[in-house]
Amino acid sequence: MRKPNRIMVVAAIVTGISISSAGAETIVLRGGQTIHGSILKQNDEFVFVDMGFTVMEVPRSRIGEIREDSSSETEAAGAEIKTEDLYFTRDLPVAGIEGLSVRFGEAVVMVRSPGGLGSGFIIDERGYVVTNFHVIEGETKITIVIFRKVGDAFQRDKIDKVKIVAVNPFFDLALLKMEPPDGMKFNKVYLDTSESLRDGDTVFAIGNPLGLERTLSQGIVSKRNRTEGGLAYIQTTAQINPGNSGGPLFNNRGQVIGVTNMKITFGEGLGFAIPVRHVIEFLKSREGFAYDSDSPSSGHHYLQPVKRKLFEAPGFLKPAPQDTKKKSDSDTTGNTGT
Repeated sequence: MRKPNRIMVVAAIVTGISISSAGAETIVLRGGQTIHGSILKQNDEFVFVDMGFTVMEVPRSRIGEIREDSSSETEAAGAEIKTEDLYFTRDLPVAGIEGLSVRFGEAVVMVRSPGGLGSGFIIDERGYVVTNFHVIEGETKITIVIFRKVGDAFQRDKIDKVKIVAVNPFFDLALLKMEPPDGMKFNKVYLDTSESLRDGDTVFAIGNPLGLERTLSQGIVSKRNRTEGGLAYIQTTAQINPGNSGGPLFNNRGQVIGVTNMKITFGEGLGFAIPVRHVIEFLKSREGFAYDSDSPSSGHHYLQPVKRKLFEAPGFLKPAPQDTKKKSDSDTTGNTGT
């Protein structure tokens, strides 16, 4: 078998030469150069490209993005499958984190309420959003902020008309529905149904940790089935902080494999996500988890008042100094007479 050609890759990176051949994919290198060809095989370290006259081994660390030729997108990525349960699936090729974050970043939203904020992700163009239950627990006034790329910048669109469709406190999941202005379209994510997640796989998260919008963090799967409180979670080294809750955890194909929901306090590299299989089951059974506004756990969330720090009587209840003096004098006179 002919050995893959690495020298040509180095030459393309150094000299800026664009190597082309008839193929189904375009590889954009970090330096801006492009390589056109058919991807034969890829893993976390290399992408093997058929150039027609040779096979090129491209280090994944040098790749900024892998684009699919529109003429053969279905064959390269697999057909998009729409389910009856609001979510979509699609077989996607392994690609660089930078390109995937650009492609699916607009489908990640900020979920705000009077009690705080979190993240969520759009699963359907009609405006259905998945987030954590604890992000909207006890709240009825919810706002969703969408970040849309316009040119080289991001535009923030705030949607105030948001209703709660279904909630599952046990799995910490909630389904929301946005009512966007006329003409506004949404990007969506694809859910992974392959059950092929392994320890050590590359993953990344997009969310709004501590209110820092559109934050990207990358890591690996430390343990795909870490049990806690009777549930199995995905343990990851991707940074998870307050505000990330409800956001998506992606694999290196851009498919959602989980919902980020917590971090161990004072623990570095200890983030956790709800496996996507629980999200799918939640969506399939959404009628059974339909939100009930009359439930005791529903309604407005009232913040606790500030605790009192000074327990002595306020000044306006204390007797005036002159009154105290007169009272003392009369008491003394009365005692003398007795």
